[in-house]
Amino acid sequence: MTSLPAGWYKDPADPTTQRWWDGDGWLGKAIPADATPPDGPPPAEEEESPAPVTPAPAEPARLLGPQPGWGKPGSGSPTASDPPPGPQQSPAGDPPPGWAPPPGHPSQPGHQVPPGYQQQPGWTPPAAGWAPTPHGFQPPPGYSQPPPGWVPPPGWVPQAYAYQVQARPHGQPLAGLGQRLVARIIDIIAVLLLNVLVNGWLAYQWWLEYEPVLSAALANPAARPEPASPRAGYLMLAMLFVATALWFAYEVPALANSGQTLGKRLLQVKVVKLEDTGQLGFARAFRRWSRLGMWTPLWTCCGVGFLAQLVYSGSVLFDQKLRQALHDKSAATVVVAVPPGRPEQQVEAAPDHADDPTGGQR
Repeated sequence: MTSLPAGWYKDPADPTTQRWWDGDGWLGKAIPADATPPDGPPPAEEEESPAPVTPAPAEPARLLGPQPGWGKPGSGSPTASDPPPGPQQSPAGDPPPGWAPPPGHPSQPGHQVPPGYQQQPGWTPPAAGWAPTPHGFQPPPGYSQPPPGWVPPPGWVPQAYAYQVQARPHGQPLAGLGQRLVARIIDIIAVLLLNVLVNGWLAYQWWLEYEPVLSAALANPAARPEPASPRAGYLMLAMLFVATALWFAYEVPALANSGQTLGKRLLQVKVVKLEDTGQLGFARAFRRWSRLGMWTPLWTCCGVGFLAQLVYSGSVLFDQKLRQALHDKSAATVVVAVPPGRPEQQVEAAPDHADDPTGGQR
């Protein structure tokens, strides 16, 4: 096959144009077929400078795993040996191969931990090679990273930030245990003084019956003591019933009306209902008092009544939430602290003059 000499010839691909043939291939741009070509080959073409490309706004890096269809043959996507560009994250949370921390990262040489930072003993870092950040956080002892894919349940609060809120029934703080104890002691003294006045004659008659028995026992301790007369037992039982009635008259009406006895008023504590701040009423005040007061006549049964009253009163120590004793729970009441001063006076509502043509002016 004889090769054509160099020159201008019609372009076989487009016969309406002509191009320069250098003996091996076509060079230069095509010109119309009826145009007069220049002598010799066309001048060398200058390379066009590419147009400036405006960079797109940088998007924040997103850590993505392999997407559906990625790496499948014929899908047009990269293969498993050629991962897609951009930062990748392994399932275990470790950085991809070749990743280097930025300057100033705590893992870089020369980084200084802030003063006062202490790592708790037994704490496990969340990933291999992890270094503490200089924000002062100190993980609790025994903390370890949750397993991959763990999602906290709804309402979950980290243990390091969990705290207990003190209940405030109706916006009022709970009465302190010391306040309640001193108020109860004042009430006991008040009831005791009432018993001295009312039960004094019965106590004197009981002493007249019991004094000979006590004198004989002191005179001859080795002898078997003689039992007291039945009248002495009746007088003791009568005194206990009178003491119960005095306690009832002292406490129940006061709690029903104002929620405060003398001791509670002096110590600025008050018994209120759980559902609202209205008056307790006689039925609820009696139900609360009866869990304590009705045990008084059983003092003569080997102190059973006194022991039951002690258990009811001490049960407040086992309720840290509302500090309710057993008699409070039975009556659905709670003891709160009230601020000093006079109670708030209720202001009467202004009369409605909507139906008065004079607008209330006479």
